Parts: sequence; C-alpha cells; structure tokens
Amino acid sequence: MEGTNKTIEYFRTLLGKEFSNGPSAFGNWLAPNIVEINDGNITANYTVRKEMLNPARMMHGGATAAIIDDVIGATLYCMELEFFYTTINLSVDYFSPAKLGDVLTAKTRIIKQGSKIIHAHCDVWNLETSVHVAKGHSNLIKTDVRFGL
Repeated sequence: MEGTNKTIEYFRTLLGKEFSNGPSAFGNWLAPNIVEINDGNITANYTVRKEMLNPARMMHGGATAAIIDDVIGATLYCMELEFFYTTINLSVDYFSPAKLGDVLTAKTRIIKQGSKIIHAHCDVWNLETSVHVAKGHSNLIKTDVRFGL
C-alpha cells in the first residue's frame, strides 16, 4: 500500500512488548512498552526500576526527563522524516514523585512542525493512580544527518 509508514507498522508489531531492540541503546535501557503509535504521537509505558531512583528512593528527575526526551525522539523517528532532528531544549515540570515498581505512561504529541524546528509535548502519568507525574516540551532542530530509511 503506497504511503504506508513502515516504521510505524514495524513498531505496531511490538505493541504490548518491552521494546529492547530499537535504534537507540539508551531508549532500549529505558525499556518502553509501546501501547499506541500513530503518525505524530506515541503512548508508551515504563516501569520504574532501581537504577532509576535517587537516594530518597523516588524516581530521579533525570530519568523522568530521559523518558520524555527519548519518547519524543521516537515520535519523530516514526514520522519517517528525511533528516534526523536533535533536541535543542527540553523543559520539564515535575508534579508528583514515582517510586520503585510504578508503571508510568508517557504520551507525546507534535505541537508544530516547521521546516527546521519541531515542537513536541509529552505528559507522564502514573498508570495505576492516574496521578500526573510530569510534563515536558521540547524543540528539536533539523540536522544534516539523513535517516537511512
């Protein structure tokens, strides 16, 4: 079928499974479980592991920011753009802590796609309690690195 997004179709074969063999080694370490994927948005679940905790045994803010940055990057990756985009800023608001074993759900959306800059947003929720854990937004800039799609 002409116009089919092969990346999204491949990711859909992994729905409900831990994603550990993707193009980003760091993203694989975060171990997302993709729940939903469409052009311009992804919903993925993440289980808070011991390595993601700070000394107070709450999820480290950097781990939360990493999830936001990585899932936004995955969203752009699935858009099958000709060039790679890289984060030029990331702003995160933290609302509630997460603890060991919590399952977080991160949902992205593209706010604006310009010719050189893409602005994206991500909300992170505790899946079991429906508590809003964090939100982030990012600007990503087009590089001269071509994807090999």
